Amino acid sequence: MNAVLPRTIIRAATAPILKQQQQRTLAAAASSEPLVRTVLYDMHKELGGDMVPFAGYELPVLYKGDAGGVMKEHLWCREEGKAAMFDVSHMGQIRWHGKDRADFLEKVVVGDIKGLVPNSGLLSLITNADGGIIDDTVIVNAGDHIHMVVNGACKHGDMKHFQEQLDDFGGDVTMEYLEDTMQLLAIQGQGAAAAMAKLLPDGFDLVNMGFMTGVDTTLMGIEGCRITRCGYTGEDGFEISMPAESTEAIASKILEDPTVKPTGLGARDSLRLEAGLCLYGNDLDGTTTPTMGVLGWTMGGPKSRRRLEGGFVGAEHVLTPEGKFKKVSKKRVGIIGMKAPARDHTEIYDATGENLIGEITSGTFSPCLKVPIAMGYVETGNNKNGTDVMLKIRNKMQKAKVTKMPFVESRYYRTPE
Repeated sequence: MNAVLPRTIIRAATAPILKQQQQRTLAAAASSEPLVRTVLYDMHKELGGDMVPFAGYELPVLYKGDAGGVMKEHLWCREEGKAAMFDVSHMGQIRWHGKDRADFLEKVVVGDIKGLVPNSGLLSLITNADGGIIDDTVIVNAGDHIHMVVNGACKHGDMKHFQEQLDDFGGDVTMEYLEDTMQLLAIQGQGAAAAMAKLLPDGFDLVNMGFMTGVDTTLMGIEGCRITRCGYTGEDGFEISMPAESTEAIASKILEDPTVKPTGLGARDSLRLEAGLCLYGNDLDGTTTPTMGVLGWTMGGPKSRRRLEGGFVGAEHVLTPEGKFKKVSKKRVGIIGMKAPARDHTEIYDATGENLIGEITSGTFSPCLKVPIAMGYVETGNNKNGTDVMLKIRNKMQKAKVTKMPFVESRYYRTPE
């Protein structure tokens, strides 16, 4: 995601989650374009959703009430046997058709699309002519087409970029944007599989459905649905694509399960930061290459085909002819040890406090660790785990350290061996 939330309405411990995003939403909030409402808008309101502008949509930042709020929603998602339901229908869903669809996608993303067997997927990056990241995306080989999900506030820019590349491609490929005819929900947490099983057909094999795989299926007998085992929290979970006209019925059924709680964008942001995952627009942008973002793994290992062949837009700025990563001036790191939360644009200095070496891009108070955490970029050479740094927070220098991410151990699902 790269849109931002417009107001700080949660307790002080988690206020930085929204504060850092508030500053970057002003331009979008001032737009004359009317906000779009997802199919579940009325349901969100009935459940106590505090609705805010996000990526051109009105979405819940949190749910009011004794069981709601960012802190409680966050911890519920992490609790054993529980699950959180997020409305992520603002995100863009695209189907790619035609015999040359994989060839085309390998020109616009860095991942090995041709190597995806049916129903398998991956996280990939869309790059510009300079090798900078336009967006991150989840791509699944759906058999007769390729299914792609892109970030909500990037989707129209992504499709403009795709069309420009299509105009020069000349092969057999078409882009089908699903607009709002298909909605998207995310069910996240260690209880997600049990909750999903109640909607899926009898005999559906969730045990052997691996992480980053997806299939077309029915939900509650409703045709035209698709589930992908993936997510943005560091937990097991699923993204569920469904026809707009069936979304309320499916969401209501999910929430009948007492282990599932509706969850807003505020908790989604703190969960992804604990998991060390990037927020596009904060931690990644068009000037950030995959290597700077420590996302080179999305191209595969040192001898992988994509590393050796390149072939994606801007590859010559990222890879050498031998498939090695070109040197970069900065790298993304985790930061921990400061006494107060460090918000985006907080300056990072070396241990002496005299030399500016980078800045924070995302920061908050971790509900699970109960300490401030942050990620940001530092000059290459200062990115080693354990490196002492100083942060300038409210004009005062605070000691901190570079650390590996994730901050909270990821619990993505693994199929039985």
